[in-house]
Amino acid sequence: MQFCQRTHQGLVRSSNQDSLLTERRLYGVADGMGGHRGGETASRVAVQVFKNAVGRRKPEERAIQLGIEAANRRIYDMSAHDEALNGMGTTMTVLWEDDARILIGHVGDSRAYRLREGKLTQITQDHSIVAELMRNHVITPEMAKTHPYRNVITRAVGIDPVVQVDVLIEDKQLDDLWLVCSDGLYNMVDDEEMLSVLSEKKDEKAADRLLELALEHGGTDNISFVLCRVTEVSGE
Repeated sequence: MQFCQRTHQGLVRSSNQDSLLTERRLYGVADGMGGHRGGETASRVAVQVFKNAVGRRKPEERAIQLGIEAANRRIYDMSAHDEALNGMGTTMTVLWEDDARILIGHVGDSRAYRLREGKLTQITQDHSIVAELMRNHVITPEMAKTHPYRNVITRAVGIDPVVQVDVLIEDKQLDDLWLVCSDGLYNMVDDEEMLSVLSEKKDEKAADRLLELALEHGGTDNISFVLCRVTEVSGE
């Protein structure tokens, strides 16, 4: 896949606690939490440990799960042994590309979207209180935007000794466009705006515009994302 990436501190936060993963057919975002030092450390360690764990292995479901579990153990152990890092954690959403498939590992409320044939689809499910309430039809998407617990996630890497990882497998299709992003993007730029930008602009220009929109709409959090265009599929 061809990719481009953007990350920005935003207009409110004093630091950027997001980390990006873009190498060896691996693409992802980790959005750290736990104070200035803790959040930066958690996201950076998650990306590094995951990258080292999967190494040169062939993409497969068990490997992506083990990679995120390894990151969880490392962050949890660091937090337990350093008071300044106590309680740190991170979201993690990663794509792992092979010849015909995209494997997705996911914990937290960062997201993976796919634009295919003019339709933008959120592939991952948020692990958050408001997402659970919406899935159970307790609140509407409009209510979720102002819900008092809208920033509370129910699952993260490094918070508990064991983490539950969502692993998804999707077929590749030529010219699919994948977007992996932290909530600093999608909380500022709604799905309709994303679809318009991604459909009408070339990828680098689209990335620039998405970042501009997130900042124009307030930039209240760190903003990080990777855009990945499928340029080759096995057998095509």
